[in-house]
Amino acid sequence: MAVGLGCLGELLWGFGQGRKPAPLVTPPRAAAPVKQLPAGVSFVDVAKEAGLGDALIVGGGVQSKRYILEEMGGGVAFLDYDNDGWPDIFLVNATRLEGFPKGQEPSNYLFHNNQDGTFTDATRKAGLVHSGWGQGVCVGDYNNDGSDDLFVTDWGDNVLYRNNGDGTFTDVTEPAGLSGTAGRWSTGCSFVDYDRDGFLDLFVSNYVTFDLKVAPLPGASYYCAFMEVPVACGPEGLGGGTNLLYHSRGDGTFEDVSERSGVSHPRGTKELTLAADRTWRSVGSYGFASLAADFDNDGWPDIYVSCDTAPSLLYHNNRNGTFREVGVPAGCALSGQGSTQGGMGAATADYDGDGWLDIVKVNFAGDGTTLYHNNGDGSFSDLSQQAGLGAMTKYVGMGVDFLDFDNDGWPDIFVANGHVYPEADRIPGIAGFKQPNLLFRNLGHGRFADVSSTAGPGLKIVASSHGSAFADYDNDGDLDILVSNNNEPPNLLRNEGGNKRHWLLVKCVGTRSNRSALGARVRVVAGQHTQTEEVMSGSSFLSQSDLRLHFGLGQAAGADSLEVDWPSGLKESFRSVRANQLITIVEGRGIVKAQGSRAAPAGARPHAQVR
Repeated sequence: MAVGLGCLGELLWGFGQGRKPAPLVTPPRAAAPVKQLPAGVSFVDVAKEAGLGDALIVGGGVQSKRYILEEMGGGVAFLDYDNDGWPDIFLVNATRLEGFPKGQEPSNYLFHNNQDGTFTDATRKAGLVHSGWGQGVCVGDYNNDGSDDLFVTDWGDNVLYRNNGDGTFTDVTEPAGLSGTAGRWSTGCSFVDYDRDGFLDLFVSNYVTFDLKVAPLPGASYYCAFMEVPVACGPEGLGGGTNLLYHSRGDGTFEDVSERSGVSHPRGTKELTLAADRTWRSVGSYGFASLAADFDNDGWPDIYVSCDTAPSLLYHNNRNGTFREVGVPAGCALSGQGSTQGGMGAATADYDGDGWLDIVKVNFAGDGTTLYHNNGDGSFSDLSQQAGLGAMTKYVGMGVDFLDFDNDGWPDIFVANGHVYPEADRIPGIAGFKQPNLLFRNLGHGRFADVSSTAGPGLKIVASSHGSAFADYDNDGDLDILVSNNNEPPNLLRNEGGNKRHWLLVKCVGTRSNRSALGARVRVVAGQHTQTEEVMSGSSFLSQSDLRLHFGLGQAAGADSLEVDWPSGLKESFRSVRANQLITIVEGRGIVKAQGSRAAPAGARPHAQVR
């Protein structure tokens, strides 16, 4: 990646989590507010009738939280664990410091999709009962056996669950070489074939160094107050975490290559010099969400990590088994004014249709949603204000992702909000602990409009929401939303009306490439409009969306062309693909299956070439 010129304004330190003084640099003028527009769809919470209403997501104390450990977690995932073509649901759970009576401990949840809009709790049957301080989840077929596996991050020991292909999972953490993380606080994760050898490797971001025996209590120091109210300390009062990279040996085991690859010490021991003669010394990354995607279009996956109260990270893939961290000079580590942000969730998509993956990141209260536009030369520009996303600063953004909720062909943005301090309810003048989520509609010319108030009752729910994931769980042609809530059951927001326009779902299956096809890039052209998406593991806030790629086609009766760039280097192209169907593309074999409301034959033969 050619290193571009990012904005290197003065780095400003705050006190408490994510709180900081206003930047000294005058921000760019925000675009005029867009008049409230109708969303055109309605999101309805159907969690209870779908069978998720009793799935309590525990996360520390309810009325107060003594430690930062109690504030985080809450990853969710859509995955088709039994390969029946219907996305199932996995929910990560945590616990409380005081513990629970034996036999009543909270557990992760696995819900099987019954194909009729309801789900059945399959946790125990699948062998996934587990209690602890669960944080995040990512999905990928690490052993290329045709069934997607689960990796769950934790404060303590992370867990790799091998999918046995019969509806059950086995904990293979130790034999796979992924144990030994006790004492670490792992958060985001992404399966990624970073060396393109056909086997999935694993990246794990880590948050802070945390030990209950010595952790300070609320009000104990400068970093343990919010608006002068004592709250759980951190993260700046704690040491930063060290990110991990595991390389697959191709036999079901992994090797820790964190040091050798350069991800464990992305900035080394050097001090980062910023404007106004200020410096920031690397004390850890405070990492949350991880995104493994090809940001510079060179065919090799890079890794982006959103960081809390520290510059976020962009690991550029050097194509030789190592990475170089370029986040600050590339312009996607700080705000456009050069200040650190309390980065939480992050996601990537080509929101403006120029063929380059952009990044959206949500932050702690005081910062709005950050939109980094990919300039196509190795650099990014913070266009949050110009896009109409920077003005909403009162909420704590946690989960975020791009989704084309109305099938018009332009990726929209959903934000899951929720404060981390229950004490926020006692502080006048700020948003409380429970907050509404947000939905921004992509207007198609670099601008977004807040359509939350017109998007149905599901967008009027208030909760302390954390993880969020997206899938067409009922296979009706529009994307639905799963949201995890702190100390409450989740929300399952069914999309009603999004399928009034045409759509296409694409499932990619690797052969020479990894079986999950992670890193495969699909381009769909309909008329004058081109969309680009990439199959990814891990996004939002410690969560996983459906691996199937969803394309809204608007009024087009189909895609004029569809191209797939596989991680192996194979390129395949297809013409005249009909709309309103799920197609399965197997690397080297073309479209092998097409089904849906207007299912069509596989169509024209693919045109393939190797790059």
